Amino acid sequence: MEVKSVNKLFEKSFRENWDCPALSNYQGDTFTYAELATKIELLHMGFERCGLKKGDKVAICGRNQANWAVAFLASLTYGAVPVPILHEFKPGNIHYLVNHSDARAFFVDDVIWENLSEEEMPGLRVIIGMGDLKYIYSQSEEMTRIRDGIFRAFLEKHPGRLQPEDLDYYEDSPDELALINYTSGTSGFSKGVMLPYRALYANMYAAHNIAEPQMDNTSNMVAMLPSAHMYGMMFELLFEMTIGAHTHFLTRVPSPKIILKAFQDIHPAVIIAVPLIIEKVYKMQLKPVLDRTKTFRMIPILGQAIEYKIRSELIKAFGGEFEEVILGGAAFNPEVESFLHRIRFPYTVGYGMTECGPLLTYEKWSRLPKGSCGKPIPGCEIRVDSVDPENIPGEIQVRGTNVFMGYYRNEEETRKVFTEDGWFCTGDIGVMDKNGYLFLRGRSKCMILGPSGQNIYPEELEAVINNVSYVVESLVIEDNNTLTALVYPDYPQGASDGLSRAELVERLQAELPEINKTLPSYAQIRKMEFMPEDFERTPKRSIKRYLYQRNK
Repeated sequence: MEVKSVNKLFEKSFRENWDCPALSNYQGDTFTYAELATKIELLHMGFERCGLKKGDKVAICGRNQANWAVAFLASLTYGAVPVPILHEFKPGNIHYLVNHSDARAFFVDDVIWENLSEEEMPGLRVIIGMGDLKYIYSQSEEMTRIRDGIFRAFLEKHPGRLQPEDLDYYEDSPDELALINYTSGTSGFSKGVMLPYRALYANMYAAHNIAEPQMDNTSNMVAMLPSAHMYGMMFELLFEMTIGAHTHFLTRVPSPKIILKAFQDIHPAVIIAVPLIIEKVYKMQLKPVLDRTKTFRMIPILGQAIEYKIRSELIKAFGGEFEEVILGGAAFNPEVESFLHRIRFPYTVGYGMTECGPLLTYEKWSRLPKGSCGKPIPGCEIRVDSVDPENIPGEIQVRGTNVFMGYYRNEEETRKVFTEDGWFCTGDIGVMDKNGYLFLRGRSKCMILGPSGQNIYPEELEAVINNVSYVVESLVIEDNNTLTALVYPDYPQGASDGLSRAELVERLQAELPEINKTLPSYAQIRKMEFMPEDFERTPKRSIKRYLYQRNK
């Protein structure tokens, strides 16, 4: 695979699809590729006049929307390094990430900006509102005057309007830093994944040549995963922009009702989702039907007819024109997977990580063995660190075009995750059959997938809980698609202070609302459970987490 310039792919696509729709806010505004290119050109002119250099960092924090894509694409095609930040992060975490990334410019939603302060981010030269792309703050009055004169300067440079032949985007090289994507928001836990352009290209190549070759400039995509997360960013936005497709952003919270309505209106060519979305649809719409028809489905011919009808209705509910549903990020509920596999519903399960931009494995739904997450994508090698990789699970290790450069300003963590011979240690466990299909057997990392694809690191939540008085230690687990905190209280200290066990538990329960105030909306702890005795531990005194995990 020859790695080509990513920005030149955008340039070529924009020129060829000039009058085609590019970006829409669902039930709102639509921009053509010409309008997108014009917005990008205005931002480029502003960047240049404000002294933004190639390689400078540009932080972006906002909900999914067309202008999020404008900000990201403008930064990338200018030669700057975009730093997407999840908008659910708390203000203190956003300040920290902007500063840690050395950002010089910052695109931010108006609602988010209300709780932020430019004084907490002294390295910024300019802050830009995402709603109207106007300056909220600049380091000097001169910058503000420059911004106010941009439209006049644009008209002088491009009399009439911007033309396709005017585009000349920054030509990137394969090993050059493209973007920094943070794995979380809290200092002490955040790792800024440095992704080179080759990693972006490898994912685009896999999408175009292996996963979705049928997509073109007539295709529609519904963007419902967080754009700041690599899964949604790559396969709901960036790939689409290289082929002239049309991305529709769900700007509201993507509940199953909103998602299914959007599918009916937009008819997406492919659906990118996390398993939880499909599981919710199954539980809300299919399970009642299956329960009512259980007796009839036991009759062979009638059962097949009922399941064929269910398959047809499900495909229609998802818009009726999609090639397949691509799931990633978490294990699939076995009951749901078995049913969808039996009725031949077109879904496939991939495997990816932020550090690989994100895709590692994929296979078309019609060829995917049940329980597998596919084969390595082109340019990616995978090995299982085991004496018998086909039968004995071992750590999954990766090298190739899609692998990241390391963690930003964190050489120690970077060294930890690479072997001496240069393979990236994913921390995940699996086996690989003789045909090259990968089967995950567990995630040795503690990461939990949030409801819309966000990465939840329980250690961050536990650090907050452990700071509460009378808490010795805690363990946050996934519990029926919610988060439960297992807490081991300091019973002796409570007794010393005159508290019975019941009173101590009641006191700690009352702390839950305050704990949740410090956590992102997608990482709220639903309940606390209290351990009668300390957790079981390893010889190193670490909690044996695997003993406390629960099924969905």
